[in-house]
Amino acid sequence: MPLALLSFWEKDPWLPLAQGLHRLGWSLIASEGTARWLAEHGIPARTITDLTQVPPLLEGRVKTLHPKVFAGILARDLPQDQADLERLQAPRIDLVAVSLYPFQEVIRQPEASLETVLEHIDIGGVALLRAAAKNFPHVTVLVDPQDAAPVLHELETQGETTLATRRGLAWKAFARSTAYDAAIAHYLSEGAFTALPLYRQRVLRYGENPHQQAELWSLQPEAGILGGRVLKEGKPLSFNNLVDLDAAWRAVQRLPKPGVVIVKHASPCGLATGSTVAEAFRKALASDPVSAFGSVIAVNTTLDEAAAQAMWTLFIEVLAAPDFTEGALEILQRRKNLRVLALPEAPPAEARWRSVLGGMLRQDDDPGDPEGTTWQVVTRREPTEAEWEDLRFAWLAVQPVLSNAVVLVKNRATVGIGGGQPNRVDAVRLAVMRAGERARGAVLASDAFFPFPDGVEEAAKAGVTAVIQPGGSIRDKEVIAAADRLGLAMVFTGVRHFRH
Repeated sequence: MPLALLSFWEKDPWLPLAQGLHRLGWSLIASEGTARWLAEHGIPARTITDLTQVPPLLEGRVKTLHPKVFAGILARDLPQDQADLERLQAPRIDLVAVSLYPFQEVIRQPEASLETVLEHIDIGGVALLRAAAKNFPHVTVLVDPQDAAPVLHELETQGETTLATRRGLAWKAFARSTAYDAAIAHYLSEGAFTALPLYRQRVLRYGENPHQQAELWSLQPEAGILGGRVLKEGKPLSFNNLVDLDAAWRAVQRLPKPGVVIVKHASPCGLATGSTVAEAFRKALASDPVSAFGSVIAVNTTLDEAAAQAMWTLFIEVLAAPDFTEGALEILQRRKNLRVLALPEAPPAEARWRSVLGGMLRQDDDPGDPEGTTWQVVTRREPTEAEWEDLRFAWLAVQPVLSNAVVLVKNRATVGIGGGQPNRVDAVRLAVMRAGERARGAVLASDAFFPFPDGVEEAAKAGVTAVIQPGGSIRDKEVIAAADRLGLAMVFTGVRHFRH
């Protein structure tokens, strides 16, 4: 009769596995707590103590660490291994399923003491996983309750799991123990060591260019693209598509709803909000309709039929929203090669990583202005109520644009964007050029201070009436004087938002 060893911290998700093994006639042994939980659900199991005749030691610190347990897991189909099992009177263990102490969850609790943290470092569970994974030619190991159903199906239909299945489960077990140990090392080193456990989600067609290979990796296994679902996939998503999608989705989270962001080459070319998604889209598209061809579009609320119809004539590579109406999906399904994704609202990232030669750069994510930030009107003229509304939107819209970044905004929509320029006055000129006549009466946002008055002078020449910027230049007084001379209102935020 096959034998399974079960040891669970988080128990309920594993009930289908235990029930299935019991139904198939397997014998079960379990740690004391898991055995009691199984009994509560009418599933008989021997305890580890029944097997080893050694009760838990050191207030539970030692429970499964015993030669009978590990010999039963590590035994091969060799005569000497069988002889050793008989000498120990140890049974062969065919399946091991473990959920570890929740160390990562405990260290996220600010009040957790060092003693509490140390007691949540799992020793026996990790050892069980590593032993079973090492012996995957003979043992099935599970660390994810979602793997229970396919494993039970193979056991029911074939009497055993396949070698390919056991190998796949083994690397998942080693990946789990790797991530677990990395979290412990990160905590004990007070951040001096870190490791990023990554799971390959898919091989991409190519990278930024056809001669470059590329892959998509995620922090969670089977996470899906940006944690979402592909509702319609034409051509497989490319490396550039995914970079643009990430930029668009992060940017649209900043905007009031309903908001739309259009991205091309990792930088927004149109951002807008409106009374409907369709209106917001039309306003965002008007910002730069030439660049919007072949773009990626993100919407921060349910995309409806009217919006899908409004997008019909534009060639779009990827479209993302948290949800879609049935009517919208029917329309979008008729678009050849358009990819459609439903994505969850992006949570604030704990950190952003970027590779450099020989290493990595890490920084906190930029969530916008820190709490408690105060804005200051620095010119003689105060912004009008309408200018204030557009200035607030412009300050949100400039943050996801590549530096040096300048946006012109009118009626809560960009009308000109100058991004990725090596100097700020050229960013103003580019934004003004793209806005044309729409610059007249618009407001301007700059992601960093104006080092000279020339940027403000270029904006005023085009008809811009109000400016929002961080301030902080050694020539702030000259810049403010130029704004006063030209009749502009100017607001300092005190916060810079570079994006490189």
